[in-house]
Amino acid sequence: MDHTILGRTGLRVSVAGLGTGGFSRVGIGQSEDHAVRIIRQALDLGVNLIDTAAVYGTEAVVGRALKDVPRDSVVVCTKASKPAGDPTFTVAKILESLDGSLQRLGMDYVDVFQLHAVPPAAYDFVRNEIVPVLLREKERGKFRFLGITETSPNDHEQVMLQKAAVDTPWDTAMFAFNLMDQVARERVFPLTIKNQVGTLMMFAVRSIFARPSQLAETMKDLAAKGLVPAELATSEKPLGFLVHPDGASSVTDAAYRYVRHEPGVDVVLFGTGDPEHLKANIASILKPPLPEPDRAKLRSLFSHLRGVGLEIPPFARERRAAAGKV
Repeated sequence: MDHTILGRTGLRVSVAGLGTGGFSRVGIGQSEDHAVRIIRQALDLGVNLIDTAAVYGTEAVVGRALKDVPRDSVVVCTKASKPAGDPTFTVAKILESLDGSLQRLGMDYVDVFQLHAVPPAAYDFVRNEIVPVLLREKERGKFRFLGITETSPNDHEQVMLQKAAVDTPWDTAMFAFNLMDQVARERVFPLTIKNQVGTLMMFAVRSIFARPSQLAETMKDLAAKGLVPAELATSEKPLGFLVHPDGASSVTDAAYRYVRHEPGVDVVLFGTGDPEHLKANIASILKPPLPEPDRAKLRSLFSHLRGVGLEIPPFARERRAAAGKV
């Protein structure tokens, strides 16, 4: 496993971080025992950063998997969201979420506590009303570092992050960056690098990069709108140029490697409920960068796109439906 320092936190973390949300939720749908095995397999393969959230419903299984693991050997990140149906974040519910997370995890503290899916319109309230209260909880030892995550499918220009990355409270930021959603290169990474904000990458791989039919249909739609060259719409493998002896072994492999080696990236989060996929994902993240001609072609083809490859997982869609935002 390769390691890096997570921004100004000083935490030494694996460049591959296990996410426990997304579509797979570490296989908890099969059984909690299965999910525990996935988490422990990740630890055995050198992963030392585990990301969860109250809304994922996986905190308890993370706590169970880590019960006998030395606490200082793993970096645990969790999140508090605005409850579905609530008009805004509230101090009381964020504090309730933090205490609930600690209880479900069976831990006295988490390493990184994150305010999750903060939209641009809510940023000032979160910064001015919630952060001061949370910093007092930090002083009480409930968490070590404070982070923020974006609402990626709803903030394509990453407006919120452009504010957060230059603000003082945030030690880490979690946001989207992938083969076809490259906004962060110009808008966010220069700011996080300058201000030593640790970065956790989500949406590196969504189903668009793992399902050839979905990718082909997306390319047809983008070509019809004049957003990509027409020839990409006529190919069954529109990203096939990435797969060659000196390049990637698959589109998924390319997607992980593309994100991993972007300047400014600290940790690439991945999710899975399958032992073989777990090994393959980590192997891809640990491979060398894609050849520069391939990276340059990806920039040329897709750097202008917005919001591609940001599919919302089922549990998040359910929350949005409850909030009347489908």
